Amino acid sequence: MLELKWIQDKVGKSQYYLSRHGDQERKNDNLVITEIEEAILNGRIIEEYKDTGRGESCLVAGFTGQGKPIHVVCAEMEDDLLIVTVYVPTPPKFKTIYERG
Repeated sequence: MLELKWIQDKVGKSQYYLSRHGDQERKNDNLVITEIEEAILNGRIIEEYKDTGRGESCLVAGFTGQGKPIHVVCAEMEDDLLIVTVYVPTPPKFKTIYERG
């Protein structure tokens, strides 16, 4: 499975890609790239997925520097990080940033 340290290292080195779907979801939630990076860098893995069609992935939950909660689904793509999707978790799907509704 993906490790948080590896994910954070890739973000710190700008060795990641944002999928088309992820970019569209980012725009839908009015998120900027730096907010996504902040959320990953101070986040934690809250769910792991064995195979979602792109191989193993995980859900990272974190906050921006301004305190906005963000979820980021991460996967590995040819030794780089792929950000599959991003969104702001909201009820009723999520009770809190770390807990499903």
